[in-house]
Amino acid sequence: MLDHFPKAGGVYPHRTRDYFIAGFTFFCCAVSLVIDGSASIEIQNALGIIAWIFLFALLVGENKEIRMQVIIAVAFATIGEHFASLYMEGYTYRFENIPWYVPPGHGMVYLTAVKLARSGFFLMYSRKIAIFVFITGGLWALWGVSGVPEQGDQVGAFLFVIFVICVLKGRSPLVYLGAFFICTWLEIIGTAAGTWRWAEIEPVFDWSQGNPPSGVAAWYCLVDAVAIGFSPMCLRGLQKLGNWYKTKFAN
Repeated sequence: MLDHFPKAGGVYPHRTRDYFIAGFTFFCCAVSLVIDGSASIEIQNALGIIAWIFLFALLVGENKEIRMQVIIAVAFATIGEHFASLYMEGYTYRFENIPWYVPPGHGMVYLTAVKLARSGFFLMYSRKIAIFVFITGGLWALWGVSGVPEQGDQVGAFLFVIFVICVLKGRSPLVYLGAFFICTWLEIIGTAAGTWRWAEIEPVFDWSQGNPPSGVAAWYCLVDAVAIGFSPMCLRGLQKLGNWYKTKFAN
């Protein structure tokens, strides 16, 4: 089942930049979400401005493919936030808005998932990491539907199955595993701090939903898959547009 993962024992590069970006994002998520749990709207907006600055700074030195992937991830995730939160009310932020730091935050989260996937540590221990994630996430999902917690989590169990399929069958399994760690981290901190809350009943199928759902990483896998899949198409489109512009307006 894990045959498409890198084999252990290989020689893989440990790039300082990969670990720095991942660590920096984990730190920023924790600090900003805890602050926003009790901050004013003005402070929330200031966090948004800072998040955009951080995202642009982290993209310096990245190649055009990664930058395009981040742009697509931010755009797609922002549309998804407005639909899932403001329209469907599947989860709600404190001020019933989409905080300014959410779009750039999605960019940093995506970049972190990519950096973790390419890190020497993930490449060396990919199969063990996958097994750890499957066991941990699986136990969390089972606990959510066991009847023990007051707020059940049928949605989380369903999403976790989707997540496992993405990892086993998707084109970028290590990116999805990286997304599991960063998104689980921010979801637990964000909900614990009261920055947002997931609805107890999912609005489409009326399933119970945890706060957060155990398999919430599946949503982030969707963002990652869209970013990776559409990036080459967008880059080719920009190249053709550039060539047309040069031909049309040259001399």
